[in-house]
Amino acid sequence: MVSYADFITLLFAFFTTMYAISHVDVGKLEKFEGSMRSAFKATGDIPHSPVIGGIRPLSPSDLEIEREIKLSLKKFATIPEVTVSRGERGVIVSLGDALLFESGSASIREEAIAVLSSIASVIKTINNEVVIEGYTDNFPIKNSRYPSNWELSTARAVSVLMYFLDRHHMNPSRFSASGYGEYRSIASNTTPEGRAKNRRVDIIFVSKKTRM
Repeated sequence: MVSYADFITLLFAFFTTMYAISHVDVGKLEKFEGSMRSAFKATGDIPHSPVIGGIRPLSPSDLEIEREIKLSLKKFATIPEVTVSRGERGVIVSLGDALLFESGSASIREEAIAVLSSIASVIKTINNEVVIEGYTDNFPIKNSRYPSNWELSTARAVSVLMYFLDRHHMNPSRFSASGYGEYRSIASNTTPEGRAKNRRVDIIFVSKKTRM
């Protein structure tokens, strides 16, 4: 009977949480989460958030950030180089290199400014850390300015970083940038489509719950 009662309690908590998340009110949901954790702490049994597809669900504040990003980028929904996803570290905006740069270059194209400006409008409304990461495919670069894909991917990440700092005067302490070349691919480099997916810049809105 004790095990059955515990099961019913956890089942009720799960469905109540799912209902609350489906009607996102950041303030109320955070209060609800705190109340639930306090209640379970009293019994010494604090339930952990379920892991879905290997990625822990976002916190209420992260869900709000995701919603705001999608709203700000809604007018660019037809551009395949712009995607929004969730990762272990938080919300990720991926921008394909075809949108941002000319081949072998780290100078931001004028056509990308509107997209970056929309992202900046969200960054201004929050105080999360923002990580910018550059990636390439595995084709060796033939460029006197960038001897390898390491340099190119890093330069591209820094270019996006400097756009936010110079154009929008944001606090530099919130940002970091890095380049990974071809060594963290998300698709096969054996096809043009896969290589296009790998050539990207990720803008990560770091979840406050995952910061070290």
